[in-house]
Amino acid sequence: MKTICLVSGGPEYLLPDRLQLDDALFIGVDEGVLYLQKRDIKPIAAFGDFDSISGEEFTRLQEKQMELYTFECEKDMTDLELALRWTIEQRPEKIILYGATGGRLDHELINIQLLKVGLEHKIEVEIVDRDNIIVMRSPGSYTIEASHEFPYVSFLPFSPLVTGMTLVGFRYPLEEAKIEWGSTLCISNELVTKKGTYSFDDGIIMMIRSKDRDGKLQTPGTISK
Repeated sequence: MKTICLVSGGPEYLLPDRLQLDDALFIGVDEGVLYLQKRDIKPIAAFGDFDSISGEEFTRLQEKQMELYTFECEKDMTDLELALRWTIEQRPEKIILYGATGGRLDHELINIQLLKVGLEHKIEVEIVDRDNIIVMRSPGSYTIEASHEFPYVSFLPFSPLVTGMTLVGFRYPLEEAKIEWGSTLCISNELVTKKGTYSFDDGIIMMIRSKDRDGKLQTPGTISK
């Protein structure tokens, strides 16, 4: 089992045009299961309290051939965390979270923090939307390839301090730098070679690959096939 994609109920217009990955399995989280149905993607399971969908839509879900995990609205974890922790138990090589950004800021921020759950279980988890790819890294050395779609690369400290930050192959290289909370030192860098490396000795970082919005963003409530 290589990749499992979780599609949550964030603003639909922020989803990438294409979700389909070769050999990937999909899980719908609350309203995200409806997003999958619109794209003719059959999920293997759906998680949530389903307070974001109508009773008629929920009835139709119950008729589908998928595992349906329902929860009360009042609970100690969000629907996405419940789905993510279940997915980690399946031990995939990689997990991609769609529909995790935009909308309510509290949900977006905690969804980003959920990347640490994957880090703790040594499974790579990415958050992907139309404009960004977000991953969390523990100390080590990593190779990164240049991308025309997501040309900007930023590094944000998740821990209070990151030490030994070294960037090779970037427009703005670094060597053994320290990054603290509130520092913009590593924002909006770019690769100048086909491949580069980034490494650090201590702490936790978030790497964000991003692009400028092209002005053709869909209006809320629409979706591209």
